[in-house]
Amino acid sequence: MVLKHVLPSEKATLMIDAENKLPFVVDLRANRAEIKREVEIVFETPVKSVRTMISSKGKKKAIIEFEDEGKAKEVGTSLGIL
Repeated sequence: MVLKHVLPSEKATLMIDAENKLPFVVDLRANRAEIKREVEIVFETPVKSVRTMISSKGKKKAIIEFEDEGKAKEVGTSLGIL
Protein backbone atom coordinates (compact mmCIF):
# COMPACT_ATOMS: atom_id res chain seq x y z
CA MET A 1 0.00 0.00 0.00
CA VAL A 2 1.46 3.32 -1.10
CA LEU A 3 -0.74 5.58 1.05
CA LYS A 4 0.09 5.45 4.76
CA HIS A 5 -2.25 8.05 6.26
CA VAL A 6 -3.80 11.45 5.72
CA LEU A 7 -1.97 14.39 7.29
CA PRO A 8 -4.43 16.19 9.60
CA SER A 9 -3.47 19.78 10.38
CA GLU A 10 -4.87 23.28 10.27
CA LYS A 11 -2.95 23.94 7.06
CA ALA A 12 -4.46 20.78 5.54
CA THR A 13 -7.95 22.00 6.41
CA LEU A 14 -7.26 25.32 4.67
CA MET A 15 -5.94 23.50 1.58
CA ILE A 16 -9.04 21.31 1.46
CA ASP A 17 -11.39 24.29 1.57
CA ALA A 18 -9.52 26.76 -0.63
CA GLU A 19 -7.59 24.64 -3.15
CA ASN A 20 -9.36 21.25 -3.34
CA LYS A 21 -6.14 19.50 -2.19
CA LEU A 22 -5.52 16.80 0.40
CA PRO A 23 -2.12 15.90 1.95
CA PHE A 24 -1.05 12.30 2.61
CA VAL A 25 2.03 10.64 4.06
CA VAL A 26 3.12 8.03 1.53
CA ASP A 27 5.73 5.31 1.14
CA LEU A 28 9.21 6.75 0.58
CA ARG A 29 9.75 4.60 -2.54
CA ALA A 30 6.44 5.55 -4.21
CA ASN A 31 6.45 7.72 -7.32
CA ARG A 32 3.78 10.16 -8.51
CA ALA A 33 2.14 7.72 -10.93
CA GLU A 34 1.76 5.04 -8.25
CA ILE A 35 0.34 7.56 -5.77
CA LYS A 36 -2.14 8.90 -8.35
CA ARG A 37 -3.27 5.39 -9.34
CA GLU A 38 -3.84 4.31 -5.74
CA VAL A 39 -5.80 7.47 -4.81
CA GLU A 40 -8.01 7.04 -7.89
CA ILE A 41 -8.68 3.40 -7.02
CA VAL A 42 -9.25 3.84 -3.28
CA PHE A 43 -11.39 6.99 -3.43
CA GLU A 44 -12.90 6.39 -6.91
CA THR A 45 -12.31 9.95 -8.10
CA PRO A 46 -10.04 11.48 -10.76
CA VAL A 47 -6.82 13.18 -9.63
CA LYS A 48 -5.65 16.37 -11.32
CA SER A 49 -2.09 16.48 -9.96
CA VAL A 50 0.27 15.01 -7.39
CA ARG A 51 3.10 16.95 -5.76
CA THR A 52 5.60 15.18 -3.55
CA MET A 53 8.22 16.26 -1.03
CA ILE A 54 10.49 14.54 1.47
CA SER A 55 10.71 16.12 4.91
CA SER A 56 13.91 16.50 6.89
CA LYS A 57 12.57 13.73 9.15
CA GLY A 58 12.64 11.29 6.23
CA LYS A 59 8.87 11.15 5.60
CA LYS A 60 7.44 11.57 2.11
CA LYS A 61 4.40 13.79 1.78
CA ALA A 62 2.11 13.96 -1.25
CA ILE A 63 -0.32 16.79 -1.98
CA ILE A 64 -3.20 15.42 -4.06
CA GLU A 65 -5.29 17.85 -6.11
CA PHE A 66 -8.67 16.48 -7.20
CA GLU A 67 -10.34 17.31 -10.52
CA ASP A 68 -13.90 17.51 -9.20
CA GLU A 69 -14.72 20.60 -7.12
CA GLY A 70 -15.41 19.79 -3.48
CA LYS A 71 -14.07 16.23 -3.74
CA ALA A 72 -11.22 16.93 -1.28
CA LYS A 73 -13.80 18.00 1.29
CA GLU A 74 -15.82 14.81 0.68
CA VAL A 75 -12.76 12.57 1.04
CA GLY A 76 -11.51 14.51 4.09
CA THR A 77 -14.88 14.14 5.77
CA SER A 78 -14.98 10.40 5.07
CA LEU A 79 -11.47 10.07 6.59
CA GLY A 80 -12.51 12.05 9.67
CA ILE A 81 -10.23 15.08 9.44
CA LEU A 82 -13.01 17.63 8.92
